[in-house]
Amino acid sequence: MKKPIKKSWMIASALTIGMAVLTPLQAGATAVEPTNGVTVQIEQQITGTIKNINGDGIDLKGRDGKNYYISFYKFSEEQLEQMKLVAGQEITVEGSVAEDYLDFFTFEAYKKYLPNEVSRDDLTKLEKMFNEVRKLEKEAAKAVENKEKEVAEKKYEEMSNIYVEMRKITRPYFLANWQPQTFEEYLGDYEFSENNIVIAENDKKQLEAIYEEWVKLEKDGQEEKANEKMEKFHGILKPYFDELYPPMTFEEYMEGFELVDIPAETLAKLKNLYEDARKAEKDDNTDLLNKLYGEFYDIIDQFIKPQTFEEYMADFEFKVSKADSKQLKQLYEEILKLDKKEEHAKIEEKWEAFHTILEPYFKANKEVLIAASKLIINGQEYLPQ
Repeated sequence: MKKPIKKSWMIASALTIGMAVLTPLQAGATAVEPTNGVTVQIEQQITGTIKNINGDGIDLKGRDGKNYYISFYKFSEEQLEQMKLVAGQEITVEGSVAEDYLDFFTFEAYKKYLPNEVSRDDLTKLEKMFNEVRKLEKEAAKAVENKEKEVAEKKYEEMSNIYVEMRKITRPYFLANWQPQTFEEYLGDYEFSENNIVIAENDKKQLEAIYEEWVKLEKDGQEEKANEKMEKFHGILKPYFDELYPPMTFEEYMEGFELVDIPAETLAKLKNLYEDARKAEKDDNTDLLNKLYGEFYDIIDQFIKPQTFEEYMADFEFKVSKADSKQLKQLYEEILKLDKKEEHAKIEEKWEAFHTILEPYFKANKEVLIAASKLIINGQEYLPQ
């Protein structure tokens, strides 16, 4: 398995609706001199090319060859639309360095997702809870890093409880501002008509009645009853969903695998398992479904064509030295020769050695996190509104 490059993505919806070259001196960046005598740059300037656009931020390849993640959380959605950012575009960014992705999502950023009507008292309560969530989130991440599973689970549970309390405060404000779609608009979002799927008149009448009841219950704050209505709504639509998204045949499903020398009798066994799993899914038998797919993939794993070492390494942006490449290739090929079931401990041990060699490369290529406070695109400057 590849070592993941971790990113902590923003969770604005959960909290609300449920909801480059570094040239600070040449660029005129300001600096302060703390009492310990260490100079800290407040604003830095980076020029580079956009690699990817990720929601409220971008991955940037600096002119210096370094990787950056630029967060635009200080900018409005309207500004981001005006910028018309595209991959391959060169931009200049001024901003401050952050230690963690979570640092981008400040309370000020969170407030952008709230209705303007939220009272000052409720904002004060929300800010206190928000800061506690940030604290718990960092503590949970540290516990995960230290392999303290029980500590991490406790922190996540505390976070979940706070989310519930925050939602109790914000939900009435969202409901007061909510303008529900008409039934026709809501049903149109499923794109049945665009796919020539006609809903029977009787079903349509039932759906419209249920939808109107759901809207009323939501407005009245009767969330549990509203959810029950929506379950009934989707129950009526299920046959139409099945028509819109027909399940893949076994043959179609198998096209996604590159299998080597699989006997006909094994293929027949896989087909039976797949069809049994589809039936278990229709019957909502989750335990049986997991069991069947577990057996399915245990068999599949024996016949999947493994990547060559060169193919495996091609996915990384960095290049390793010849000496390290030689050691990595030897470890990789030893891993492939080991039996996955019988020698699990040895496999883990060799992957650990593999990743230890790669660790300096990950560190050298780690993204520098920048909270943007000024952007220059095609000569046009953007400042947070």
